[in-house]
Amino acid sequence: MNPSFKFIVALIISVEISFKTSLITNVLIIGFCTCYLLYCHMKVKNLLLTFTVPLIAAFTVFATLYWFAPQPNLTNALSLSSRIYVYTLTICCVAQKTSAEELARSFEQNFHLPSKFAYGVLAALNIIPRMQTAVKQIRTAAMMRGVYLSFWSPVLYFKAILVALNSAENLAQGMESHGFREDAKRSVIVAVPVKRSDWLWATGLLLATNVALFTLK
Repeated sequence: MNPSFKFIVALIISVEISFKTSLITNVLIIGFCTCYLLYCHMKVKNLLLTFTVPLIAAFTVFATLYWFAPQPNLTNALSLSSRIYVYTLTICCVAQKTSAEELARSFEQNFHLPSKFAYGVLAALNIIPRMQTAVKQIRTAAMMRGVYLSFWSPVLYFKAILVALNSAENLAQGMESHGFREDAKRSVIVAVPVKRSDWLWATGLLLATNVALFTLK
C-alpha cells in the first residue's frame, strides 16, 4: 500500500477507536496487525518486544479502571487498555517496509506536503547518527582533558547543540548550492504513485473497522 495511505488509515483507525469502545474490534485489529507483521517476516524477538514495551501502560490503565474504580467494569477496562496495543501495532504496521524517506516522498508527491518540510524531516533523521558520533567525540575529548561529561551533563548537550546548528547551516548551504528553491517546481527522482489497489485496500480496511465498531461490542 502507498505509504501515505497506510499512515492515514492507521491514523483514522486510531482516532475512531478513541471515541468508540469495542473490545472485540480491538482484539480483531490486534490480531490482524500481528498476522500482517508475521507476514512481513518481522522477527519474533522484535514482535515480542513490541508486545512487552506497552505492557506497563496497558496494565496501569487496566488496574486503574478495574481495581481502583468505584464501579469496576471488566469489559471497559480491557477495552481501554487494549487500545494501547492497537495504537502500537498499527504504527508498527505503518513502519514495517516503509522507511522515513519513502513516507516523506509520498507526503510530498501525493499530499503536496511542502518540500522544505519534507526535506527538513529527512535531514533531521539523517543527522541523528552524526550527532551520536559527535557526542562520543565530545565525551572522548573531555576525558582526554580529565573532564568526565555524564549523560546528564548540560555541557555535553550545549556542545552537541552547537554541533547540530553548525551541521544544519552546512546542510542548508549545500542544498542551496545544488539549486534547491522552496517555491520552484521540482522534478521527481523516485516516484511514489497512487494505485487503484491502494484505494481498495484503504477503503476496505476502514469499512471493515467501522462495521466492527458499530456492530460488535
